[in-house]
Amino acid sequence: QVQLVESGGGLVQPGGSLRLSCAASGFTFSSYVMSWYRQAPAKERELVATISSIYGNTNYADSVKGRFTISRDNVKNMLYLQMNSLKPEDTAVYYCRGGRGKIESWGQGTQVTVSS
Repeated sequence: QVQLVESGGGLVQPGGSLRLSCAASGFTFSSYVMSWYRQAPAKERELVATISSIYGNTNYADSVKGRFTISRDNVKNMLYLQMNSLKPEDTAVYYCRGGRGKIESWGQGTQVTVSS
């Protein structure tokens, strides 16, 4: 079955870095558009970054441009989010999402907390 499993979250000080990973299985990973979303307490889930299926074209939310980098490995079926210069407002649960047409799948999320 389709499975997305995030890892790499944790507690980091402001200005620090984290790398999130998402392991995909049960579907043709290379044909799916992959994205990272996040949801902070009492806020709606928001799109952080997206990477296209084949050519790896990327798009970012304005709030993370220049600090976050999304990437994928279509051989290992892995999605990544490198997060640098982290700010307290980046604190949220981060979710991996895979989509193709009307089909979508979500991971269970990984907590990122930015605090001194």
